[in-house]
Amino acid sequence: MSTGLADNVRKIRRTAGLSQEGLADAAELSLSTVRKVEQGGHVSMDTLAALARALGVSTSDLFASEAPTSVVGRPDEENRRHLAELRRALMPPIGLAAPLSEPGEAGDPSAIRRGVQDGHALYQADRYGSVAKRLPTLLRSSEAAVSALEGEERQHAMIARAHALLLTGKYLTQVRQYDMAYYALAEAIRIARETGQTQLAATGVVGLCWLLLRQDRFDESERLAAQTAAEIEPRMSQATPAQLAVWGELWLRVAAAARRNNRPDVAKHARRMAATAGGAIEREHTEFPSHWSAFGPVTAEAKAIEDLALVGDARGVLRRADDGALSTKAVDHVGRLSTNNWGRHRLDVARAHVLLGSHQDAMDELVNLRETADVWLTHQPMARRVMEDLLKTRKRTLTEEMRSMAAHLNITG
Repeated sequence: MSTGLADNVRKIRRTAGLSQEGLADAAELSLSTVRKVEQGGHVSMDTLAALARALGVSTSDLFASEAPTSVVGRPDEENRRHLAELRRALMPPIGLAAPLSEPGEAGDPSAIRRGVQDGHALYQADRYGSVAKRLPTLLRSSEAAVSALEGEERQHAMIARAHALLLTGKYLTQVRQYDMAYYALAEAIRIARETGQTQLAATGVVGLCWLLLRQDRFDESERLAAQTAAEIEPRMSQATPAQLAVWGELWLRVAAAARRNNRPDVAKHARRMAATAGGAIEREHTEFPSHWSAFGPVTAEAKAIEDLALVGDARGVLRRADDGALSTKAVDHVGRLSTNNWGRHRLDVARAHVLLGSHQDAMDELVNLRETADVWLTHQPMARRVMEDLLKTRKRTLTEEMRSMAAHLNITG
């Protein structure tokens, strides 16, 4: 954690007239955790949110602007190698003339969109390596098509390129290459707006809000999602399921940002709006490319439970985790969560088990996720936190299953 953040926590605590012990009690944290924060140690976002609630400020108020820490001696060589070709295709060097991009063969716009659809299916299956290999060709062929075609054909090529850029931004956000992801998503939104594809542009905004959320830019994520939701608000009686789904997803982004930023009233309102959209759809909507992810009453309920997890209400999480829209018997009527949303939901369940001391139940959740989404699991900081907390609180000797899971999540020590 940055020293600037530590200084901010200390300053706000003192302004509030609290001792470290008083803050620990108010936040329901240990005194050692508060001391760790103020000494610049690394802590989770959940801990910072608890401190913000206790201090009566937004979580973003705790953050500080300062020069980044040097990464000399700690280069991310693996990502640099794997993403080199994608980086060249997405962000070619630009001089006084045309960009020095590697020449691509102009693809047929419909073929490019089919390629994006295939790539999205691979993404949903957690085959990230295969997605990364396909994206450079899609980007180059779509760029060449926009340059080569004219009139209505060029319009179709631009829309196809926006689809390719959206998939690129979604993939790069997932693997935490945020600067590249921002470039791809911003360009996709620009092209979609230029071609009059409002639904596609709003889909890009959903992705951009997710990126901002991952960067702890809560205020910006909330404002952008709320503004866009207001701009595309559909008439319930006339809206298509895809329109309702994108609108509902924007409200989910508002709620997620507001909850993490200690704005519970805003989050509560946003959850109600998302539930309204989900109820209007009646069941999970997953029709790509009119809608790029899954949304419906099940997703809205799972994300409401995520709020309980964020405030540490473990019993509340477990009470609702397999009930209502998330129950087995509801699947035939309302559908099921997407693979990624199901995984995130079960990580909330696993964390609730750890908080209540049910170590084997937590391990069962992690093992099930490893069996069904092992690659996705390795990209989830929440999975690491759950496993690290389990290792810290476990009193008995670790089982072979626990040691294997720790190795899978690259947890050492």
